Amino acid sequence: MLKLKINEIFYSIQCEGRNAGMPTIFIRLSGCNLSCDFCDTRHQHGRYMDTAMILGRLNRFKHCKNVVITGGEPTMQDCDSLANLLQKHRYYVAIETNGTGFLNTGCYDWITVSPKRGTQLITKTCSEVKVIYQGQSVKHWLDRIIADYYYLQPCSMKNIKATINAVKKSSRWRLSLQCQKLIDIR
Repeated sequence: MLKLKINEIFYSIQCEGRNAGMPTIFIRLSGCNLSCDFCDTRHQHGRYMDTAMILGRLNRFKHCKNVVITGGEPTMQDCDSLANLLQKHRYYVAIETNGTGFLNTGCYDWITVSPKRGTQLITKTCSEVKVIYQGQSVKHWLDRIIADYYYLQPCSMKNIKATINAVKKSSRWRLSLQCQKLIDIR
């Protein structure tokens, strides 16, 4: 039986990227293979849950069929099997990954890759790219990842003007804000 180390499962609104505004159940898996200095997610701890327990938690939100598998880094666990199970239960399944782990892209309805500086990407095709902007050059991501949408997101909402200026320099980048921080929700 599939067991995953789950940090938390909660219901909220997707606040970033193309699906911003969509009511969503978030399944946050524990652990990450990177140590980003700007990470604002406490993903290290968690408890092992089997699929029956996970589905039981999701059933608390009967009116919502949108799920985001996130972390930490979800590809460190068997997120593909979880996605297949959720799709069998008619959930729309999205994943947010840093792109450094193996991912069966056919298991997901939506894939967000948030690449980090100095990492080697394995997932190079996705629905959207979301780069945390800190003033670095981002042009190379346009060539390295094939996506429908490319977003720059201010780092912890501290450099909004600089991010807007970077977006204005290329017609392919769009602005993504962490609306959860603006409206103070999870």
